[in-house]
Amino acid sequence: MQEQNKATIIKVAGPLVVANGASQAKMYEVVKLGNEGLSGEVIRIVGDTIYIQVYEETSGIGPGEPVTLTGEPLQVELGPGILGNIYDGIQRPLPDLKEKSGDFIKRGVESVALNREKKWHFKPLKKEGAKVTGGDVLGEVRETKFLQHKIMAPPYIKEGTLVSLTKEGDYTVIEEIAVIESEGKKHRIQMLQKWPIRNPRPIKQKVLPSTGLITGQRVIDSFFPIAKGGTGCVPGPFGSGKTVVQHQIAKWSDADIVIYAACGERGNEVADVLAEFPELKDPKTGQPLMERTVIIANTSNMPVAAREASVYTSVTIGEYFRDMGLSVIILADSTSRWAEALREISGRLEEMPGDEGYPAYLGSRTAAFYERAGAVECLGDNQRKGYLSVVGAVSPPGGDLSEPVTQNTLRVTKVFWALDATLAYKRHFPAINWLTSYSLYDENLKGFFREKGGPDFPALKSKCMEILQKESELEEIVRLVGVEALSEKDQFLLEIAKIIREDFLHQNAFLEVDTYTSLKKQYAMLKVIISLYQKGSLEIEQGKGFKEFLTPEIKDKVSKFKLVLEDNLDQITL
Repeated sequence: MQEQNKATIIKVAGPLVVANGASQAKMYEVVKLGNEGLSGEVIRIVGDTIYIQVYEETSGIGPGEPVTLTGEPLQVELGPGILGNIYDGIQRPLPDLKEKSGDFIKRGVESVALNREKKWHFKPLKKEGAKVTGGDVLGEVRETKFLQHKIMAPPYIKEGTLVSLTKEGDYTVIEEIAVIESEGKKHRIQMLQKWPIRNPRPIKQKVLPSTGLITGQRVIDSFFPIAKGGTGCVPGPFGSGKTVVQHQIAKWSDADIVIYAACGERGNEVADVLAEFPELKDPKTGQPLMERTVIIANTSNMPVAAREASVYTSVTIGEYFRDMGLSVIILADSTSRWAEALREISGRLEEMPGDEGYPAYLGSRTAAFYERAGAVECLGDNQRKGYLSVVGAVSPPGGDLSEPVTQNTLRVTKVFWALDATLAYKRHFPAINWLTSYSLYDENLKGFFREKGGPDFPALKSKCMEILQKESELEEIVRLVGVEALSEKDQFLLEIAKIIREDFLHQNAFLEVDTYTSLKKQYAMLKVIISLYQKGSLEIEQGKGFKEFLTPEIKDKVSKFKLVLEDNLDQITL
């Protein structure tokens, strides 16, 4: 039997290794290659020949070396100790890898995702003899100052009986805390669970997203909002601010847990995140932001196959926290580099290429990833509702939004924040183009914005969009004959549009008072701008010039509303 778990390498082509003699192999099974025990995953089986994508550098590996089958799929470890950690694409903690191999990760280095020695204070919430099913909360652990980590019965357990449950005390993640008898079997439960990354975790049912995910970015929250449990796409050319937008969402969104998946990003950008996040204070708790953040770092100089796995690793961790009834956001930066990893592996497999060399299954893989997002009713007791939101950055070559990755992403996501290089060059950030972006959650979230912002919030937003679209139409006339050729009413509209652009949509991430704006403050700012427009329009109809009304003093006052502190919103008035 031992020999059936062995195979022999016959070909090495970059991250793809071919071996034969593996009649027992299964799809997506993890294998160990060569004398150094490199990690890989079976991605094709032909007879007893297997094709393996290797998650480490393959130079020096050659035909004749052994391949050992592990019998297990690629899994992530779930339990207390995930938060605040920095992992690579296959959930090896990078601080541990540095200790074992120095600044450069050596091949074949293994490390467990969760500390096996650290003890956590477990508090039981059930009683022995109780009826339990998958997803039921057996107890909880205080993981950080703000998070009670729920220890749940694994989702695969059918209705059974809690035979034993340990007393309150300190335990490691691998100590047995409970025994559940179900369908004639006894399941020994630890705080540590494992879950295959390519299998979505089960839920009771999905529900319609109707709660907004507040990011504190005015152009997003007011104009193109995303729902908790929603999906968003941030495409844009190099230098247009994709990473900046995602960092702002990571810092300020009202999600309980943030998972930042740097799949194929430049190493210096990820280094900036790692240096910055521990210093940042969470506006909700006052604690370091890293206490509610998980970073999956698989940079562009790391092995390409692990990049493909990194998005699944991040979404599985996200589903685990969602199952506790939390709101989780995954920021994937960038899915273009993930698609490039698919393309490289597909090319090595000599598959028939689709558009621009991407595999024909790019669309289905993209959809399968984004469709794991959602607002759900969780398995188990207490009727928990959980939210998993996914925002993916896309880096189309040359800013061409018609390329396959962008188009496939737009088909499955419901929010499109179109980044514009022209706005970025004008130093207008966030550089989200208000004429080409959209959100399909607008209708679902109208009630939410009326309740949390103000009763006429949707109407104010619609009026602003109308003014900006009219400005765009007038710009062509202005270029041909000059602004003086326009009517008094149109000139006034251009002035109001300029106020909306420069004093509302433009936001300074480096200014503490301006980097985050609450929904109440956004509503107050919009209300003043639109009342100014309505009052001015009335004066123009009565034959007055708008310059008598829209004085430099009024414009200056409006421009300073963004600097009003959240505690002094009554100052936002004319």
